[in-house]
Parts: sequence; C-alpha cells; structure tokens
Amino acid sequence: MIDAAFGTARPAPPLRAAGSSRREHAWAVLATVLDPEVPVVSVVDLGIVRDVIEEGEALVVVVTPTYSGCPATEVIEASIVAALDDAGLGPTRIRMQRAPAWTSDWISADGLARLRGYGIAPPGPVDLAQGAPLRFFPRAVAPLACPRCESLDTERLAAFGSTACKALWRCRACGEPFEQFKAI
Repeated sequence: MIDAAFGTARPAPPLRAAGSSRREHAWAVLATVLDPEVPVVSVVDLGIVRDVIEEGEALVVVVTPTYSGCPATEVIEASIVAALDDAGLGPTRIRMQRAPAWTSDWISADGLARLRGYGIAPPGPVDLAQGAPLRFFPRAVAPLACPRCESLDTERLAAFGSTACKALWRCRACGEPFEQFKAI
C-alpha cells in the first residue's frame, strides 16, 4: 500500500478483530499511523487523536495538533484519512479541535519510551503548580538525562531543534548530540 501523504510504502492496516466495533477497529488502525516528524510514535501515542465518532456512514476523527502552527498537520490529516479509507472504514473526515490545547502530558507511556529509544529525550510532566508552562521570562534549564547513556552531564545548545517542538542538547559524557521533545 502507498501512503498518499508520503508516497512511500505503508504496511497494510490491521485486520478487524472478531467482535470488535468499527470504532475499535479505527483506533487500532490509527495506532499504526506514524507522526511524520518522529516516525516511531503513532498519532495515538502522541495524543493528537482525541476521539473517533461515527456520524452516519462517515467516521469523524477529532484531532488536536501539537501546536496550531505545526507544519505536519496536513500530512497527519492525509495519513489518517488514507489509513482509515484503506482499511475500508471510510469515508473519513477530520475535525480539528484546538481547545483544550494539546499538552505533552497526553503522550502515552509507550510514546515516551519510543521517543527515548529513538534518541529523543521525552518531555517531563507539565508542572502547572509552578504556573502556566508558557513563560515570558528566562528560566533556568535543569539538567536533562541523555537518552543514550543516561548521564545528567548535559547542556542545551539551542532552544529549538529540527522543529519548534524540540530543543537541541549535547551529552558531555558520551559526546552525542540529542533532541528533547519539549514539555508543553
């Protein structure tokens, strides 16, 4: 099967388990749709997919982007529609839901582990007790464990990495650079 968004081969969608509903099958298919910027984490593990609703013959997938300016949003939408339609679950529509805003706390435990395994330091929990996560003044940057060697002897090189949702770090112990998926 060819992924319409990427033009690359994609595995066939999972078969519908006996006794599972259309919605349950849709969730299983969505768990195979990978994020285009971090292709080891599914859109379900990232918490981007908020709900799957049956509206007549259509499936409506409620999606909350990681942030409103994310350039991958259109690719994610196309990948979701293609995967569900290829599984025979369509027609599929996307409903963009921007409130409540996405938070990195919505990333599943499996998603956090996959980020670490991919060499990206996962975000920690957002500490709302310390105030809103969005701040307009500089704050101290706490040491971050290297996803490769676990050393805390790390330094932040840049507030932004390959995308706005990641920061660039370096481990002084093993010398390897790595990205951090920011807590939002």
